[in-house]
Amino acid sequence: MGTLGLIIKREYNARVRNKSFIVMTFLSPLIGVGMIMLIIYLTQLNQDSQRTIVVVDESGIFYKEFESTSALNFLDVSPAGLDNGMNMVKENSYYGLLYIPANVKQQPSTVKFFGDEVPGYTTLDRMEEQIEKKLTDEKLIDRGVDLDLIDQSKTKVSINIENFTGERTSKVSNWIKAGFGGAAGYLLMMFIIIYGNMVMRSVIEEKTNRIIEVIISSVKPFKLMMGKIIGTTLAGITQFSIWILIGGTLLFILSTYLGLDPSSTQTPVGNMGATDLDKIELIVLDILNLPLLKLALYFIIYFIGGYFLYSSFYAAIGAAVDSETDTQQFMLPIIMPLMLAIYVGLFSVIENPHGTVSTAFSIIPLTSPIVMLMRIPFGVPWWELAISVTLLVATFMLTVWFGSKIYRVGILMYGKKASYKEIVKWLKY
Repeated sequence: MGTLGLIIKREYNARVRNKSFIVMTFLSPLIGVGMIMLIIYLTQLNQDSQRTIVVVDESGIFYKEFESTSALNFLDVSPAGLDNGMNMVKENSYYGLLYIPANVKQQPSTVKFFGDEVPGYTTLDRMEEQIEKKLTDEKLIDRGVDLDLIDQSKTKVSINIENFTGERTSKVSNWIKAGFGGAAGYLLMMFIIIYGNMVMRSVIEEKTNRIIEVIISSVKPFKLMMGKIIGTTLAGITQFSIWILIGGTLLFILSTYLGLDPSSTQTPVGNMGATDLDKIELIVLDILNLPLLKLALYFIIYFIGGYFLYSSFYAAIGAAVDSETDTQQFMLPIIMPLMLAIYVGLFSVIENPHGTVSTAFSIIPLTSPIVMLMRIPFGVPWWELAISVTLLVATFMLTVWFGSKIYRVGILMYGKKASYKEIVKWLKY
């Protein structure tokens, strides 16, 4: 085994045999699954509780207009009056009181809601919508308009989307594609941040313990840095694989035996009409038509290229400082391109995946690993992929070369805080 192989093996073993690494490897899936199950449980618990709203309608227009649901129960006590209605709310700890005055047709803004807390946006919007519709109907009737004719004249249009080959797609196709690409890009960003910091801490630890003085005497800085990056990468992949295996298994077991169904908030299939089922069918077809193999292949390519690129930055920073506290001044230039890539992906790719902004940021090496992964589900020309990957690899090699120069000088520097000006000098050595 060559020197690089020995360094990779040493770094990998040092990571996976670390107590905190082992504990977090098995504890993180438990915490993650526990949080997911708690959210599902609280969501179902919240839906099980029905809130009562007392209605006092002095206009006499809205009698039994408010239909109760599993979440809201409307109790009409109009004959009792406003004061008695308020007392009823207080005595029974109801959610609130909706007051509709007699002159509501002339002054719609006089409608009031009394309660100890502001009602949720959905609840308030539903009440306003029902009041607006009823008042509109009443005004139309006063003007001699036949409501039945209006209802019969209403036409609902749903545009069917097809490409030029006759293949149908759903209206949420872009969101589905953005979701798959966004998940891949976000996963890569989290991996870079978590395990890039691990590379940096490893360098700082060896530098602090003066072990590096022994290692550097027999190993070139370039090989040492590459060994740390690759070894930590393999340790990270091992940890991620265990997380997925344990987390997926636990989620399946708990959701099966505890009866916590994540889809319980969805509309049951039996209550769906033909149109709803057709929409679901189109969504499923959109998912199946995604270039999953291509996305997986380029995810691996950009995963390796992006992680190696940023890990070389983290290793160089670790070599330039004496403690983790001193790294803060250098972290912003690393985090900013990653955050920029996420925001460009969210706000540009989904609206115009082939626009100038999306295309440019999917080629720039510092942002391409995330933005290009978001663009691939929308279809990217082969030459753009070739340019993007080539620039990423070239930038990675250049960064590793520059990083090794910083690494070579900074790894043996003690007691002196590095600055950007100092690091530029090291590049000239």
